[in-house]
Amino acid sequence: MCRAVLESEEGQTAAEGINDGIVYLMAIPYILVGGVGYFIYRKYNTSKKK
Repeated sequence: MCRAVLESEEGQTAAEGINDGIVYLMAIPYILVGGVGYFIYRKYNTSKKK
């Protein structure tokens, strides 16, 4: 239903906004997991040097 409404719109501004929101929501988990992975890597890497 959302797809039909977004496809029928003339300016496509709402469709672009929806797409940007989806990309934003998909990026957050990857950034969080990457950050946690980086801190775990840094913790184990610095403990081996000492």
